[in-house]
Amino acid sequence: MKILILGGTRFIGSYVTSQLVEKGHEVYLFHRGQTNLNIPDGVHHIYGDRKELERFEPQFDEIQPDVVLDMFPYTEEDAKRVVNVFSNKTNRLVAISSADVYLAFGNLIELEKGEEIIKTPLTEESPLRKTLYPYRGKVNKGDMMYDYDKILVENVYRNNSYIPATILRLPMVHGPLDRQYRPFPYLKRMIDGRSHIVLDKDVAKWITCRGYVENVAHAIVLAITNDLAANQTYNVSDQVCLTEEEWVKEIQKAYKKWDGSIIIDGSGAVRPSGMNAKQHIYMSSEKIRKELGYKEIVSFEDGMERTINWILNNMPNLQYENEYAIEDKIIEKSGDLS
Repeated sequence: MKILILGGTRFIGSYVTSQLVEKGHEVYLFHRGQTNLNIPDGVHHIYGDRKELERFEPQFDEIQPDVVLDMFPYTEEDAKRVVNVFSNKTNRLVAISSADVYLAFGNLIELEKGEEIIKTPLTEESPLRKTLYPYRGKVNKGDMMYDYDKILVENVYRNNSYIPATILRLPMVHGPLDRQYRPFPYLKRMIDGRSHIVLDKDVAKWITCRGYVENVAHAIVLAITNDLAANQTYNVSDQVCLTEEEWVKEIQKAYKKWDGSIIIDGSGAVRPSGMNAKQHIYMSSEKIRKELGYKEIVSFEDGMERTINWILNNMPNLQYENEYAIEDKIIEKSGDLS
């Protein structure tokens, strides 16, 4: 197959590209040329900005890709531009979306007002957010996240009359090359030799959806290469979703050098602002497993070890002194009560 990827040079996309090449597909990457992480030989590069996608139509006409994968459609305008440009140039579109489309996510970040807690696990039919543009209250106009909304992106792809589209709702993804360093806040405390990690009592029980990057990339590859995925929406997530306390313990197992313990705190001192931890956000991935035969290609344990080892060799410059000061008081009080 000829596959054109919009993006595909950074985190998740680089793994998708590698897996497609390993399977013998002809891969074209459209990107700005700013990042080329983990990109195998033999991939074709087209350098440009997606805001000027129309300029490259002659090249796209020449390629005539079987499938176009959009790795980073952030806004409604992004999606409209892709649909318009490729309306007569490809057989199918695959778009990357997120768990943040669900009403449960709106509850989690306290965006939705007066909504009841949504039952989880979330299926592809679970209710979506009623409030659009989830980050407008946190960023200024002109910021790339100001007009971000995957609900609007999904609507454009799903409702276009030109090309069958597949929507993939991704979880929180961890692994080598992850610029968000997802396990790092807890790992840093272990590296620093903290005696305890302090979790808010509600956060400790909070369950979210996660996935290791190679597994998530595998799900995307299945959706690209299987025509059964046309006109379908799929959740992608680990089959077993962990509480935050369980997540910390798995980081501890992978790091192997921390013998501290976890304190569950009910005072509210370490409770994150703007988070309703009573609202779980984990998704069911049974549909993609049943219809496309998806299953993890890397075990959770191996994925976590690879993630931790990569972070240890690529340490971010993030410090938590202010948080440590708050936690020290809780740890001290806990010792006094023991």
